Amino acid sequence: MNFNKKYNKISELVKNDLLKLEDELLSSINLAAEINETLKTFLTNKPKRIRPLVSFLYLRASNIEPDKRQYAFQTAIEIIHNASLIHDDVVDESDIRRGSKTLNKIFNNKTAILTGDYLLSIALEKLNSLNSPETISMCANTLANMCIGEVNQYFSKFKIPTLEQYLKKTEQKTAKLFQTAVCGAMQLSGKTAITEAENFSHAFGMAFQIRDDILNLTALNSLKPSQNDISEGIYNAPVIFAGNTSNLDEGIEKTKTLLNNYVVEAEKALSNLEDNKYKLALKELLGILNHV
Repeated sequence: MNFNKKYNKISELVKNDLLKLEDELLSSINLAAEINETLKTFLTNKPKRIRPLVSFLYLRASNIEPDKRQYAFQTAIEIIHNASLIHDDVVDESDIRRGSKTLNKIFNNKTAILTGDYLLSIALEKLNSLNSPETISMCANTLANMCIGEVNQYFSKFKIPTLEQYLKKTEQKTAKLFQTAVCGAMQLSGKTAITEAENFSHAFGMAFQIRDDILNLTALNSLKPSQNDISEGIYNAPVIFAGNTSNLDEGIEKTKTLLNNYVVEAEKALSNLEDNKYKLALKELLGILNHV
């Protein structure tokens, strides 16, 4: 069974949750007719919905039934993620996202930036409606980290970072939002002891990004041009381990070991959950991440 089939099979477990999120996401968009449908197409074009998927699975594995607040929160997380993609495409001068033209390519940079800002304003409205200062604070901290990671990456182009710098950037740009999606959901459910949720979601987010960095250098990721990061001067774990940008085989193998370490860490953090089909699905997701 290939990646997409496995992923879709797992998604079926929380299909209704994801459909409710999709409805809330699309109903939140209300822009000028010239861009409204284009934005909705962008938001629904081959999305992984990996953050809400992991969060809904974790909630249900913890015997927590998602409610309206959970759907609003996960919609806000997904909106923040998509806003960051739109802004990233402007910064990176990207023409293609998920196999289709980027908003900055369809329109222009000004329109794309304003659209990303608009999405962030919707996310803030949804977060404010939750009446949870702790959750809002968590999201604000995550947004700050995402921006810091992006700025630091921009000013480090064509420089090979240390492994510590790479891991910090990966945490800021990717793992933090996974952690917020899962831990924010647990907080909204009244849970205060969420150390294992923090450990799991952080390790999952790190593994997710490290896998993506490996795929960026191989032909396995059909939606992104191979070695796109290197051509843009963004040097990730395979380059760090190899010490150069040309002979990457050894660097990729060492990065696979790093990936496996985070997968093992995430699996360990699931041990406190009782055995059920949702916990099993989370383990299967981790297995997918570890297959590169």
